[in-house]
Amino acid sequence: MTPRPASPVRQRAEAMSGGPSLVKGPLQGYHHETYVLWPPGGPGPVKLREPRSTSLWFDRRCFRSEEELLRGLKGRIDRVPDVIDIEGMGLQTFIEGRTLGAHRWWWGRRVPDAVFEQIVAVFRQTVPITAGTLDVERRCSPRDAPEDGDTGGFLKRLVVFIEEQVYAANRAEFGGLYEALGVREESLVRLEKSVAGLTGRPFCLLHADLHRENFILDPRGGLWTIDWELAMVGDPLYDLATHLYLMRYPVDQEYRMIREWCEAVEAIRPGSSRGWKRDLRLLTDFKRAQSVYTDTVRAAMSLHDETGFRWAALPRVAGKLQDVLTAAAGPLGLEYVPGRREIMTALVHRHRAYAGPAAGRSGRARR
Repeated sequence: MTPRPASPVRQRAEAMSGGPSLVKGPLQGYHHETYVLWPPGGPGPVKLREPRSTSLWFDRRCFRSEEELLRGLKGRIDRVPDVIDIEGMGLQTFIEGRTLGAHRWWWGRRVPDAVFEQIVAVFRQTVPITAGTLDVERRCSPRDAPEDGDTGGFLKRLVVFIEEQVYAANRAEFGGLYEALGVREESLVRLEKSVAGLTGRPFCLLHADLHRENFILDPRGGLWTIDWELAMVGDPLYDLATHLYLMRYPVDQEYRMIREWCEAVEAIRPGSSRGWKRDLRLLTDFKRAQSVYTDTVRAAMSLHDETGFRWAALPRVAGKLQDVLTAAAGPLGLEYVPGRREIMTALVHRHRAYAGPAAGRSGRARR
């Protein structure tokens, strides 16, 4: 069998490193094709990555360049990747170690105290960083940015992003599947009403994607925070809500994180945790609802590969999607959550509707 030719990204990595033996990858990742390479005379391994043409983009991006943001964070956030200029490109240094997800501390399990305290320290260091103290070019226009402290306006813009860039942008291909799952256009109206009335809090830098795969533990036990691509300036409690939702801490560690987070941010910028007892629930409701819109499309696309429809994976994928729908039933006002067999049927109908060339089409939400 003739081997498949190397991708353009792989070829570029080999050219920059001096040969294929000095390139490792592609690394696992949904949005990017990523390689680790050792450039001649360089300071060490760096990452070359480019967006996958088939990726689905469902998250709002605030900063124009992750690498420029990392330059701006140097000396302000402990243990973030350096950026090295190679052949006119800013490449991130590769952090040796393993993600928390690769350790025995998998989803839902307890995080060791030494690691836990370093996660709290990340929040402690992001809170004093504001739009006025961060000279990094942003994507969004000033007119699209809410006023400092307008947490309601901040969250409304995230809801509008889902409506326009996720739901509407993919409705032609996935609208029938949403409808079959009971997710209708008015669900977003219900969501906006259900999460209204947030307490005002001073804005700061948010990582917005702090989960176990974005924390790397190096051989000395130092915790590195990677993948700042979704970073934004906004409500500090949103960062905590996203972190708790994605980390799946045991209940006692979740309570401890809330307590230590409140103490840390209040000591630096008073008012940063104001109203958390009510608002943390509302922000978590938003994250649950957001998952419905993103995970529905990803579930449908995950059932396709180069061999065709993955029938064996159908029950598992449908079961996970049912869990997501059940968790979001309240904030989206879903009157009925379909069972796993109904979801399987809906996914198969969607597949058959796009059988042939269209079945392999991924679509891409506009950024």
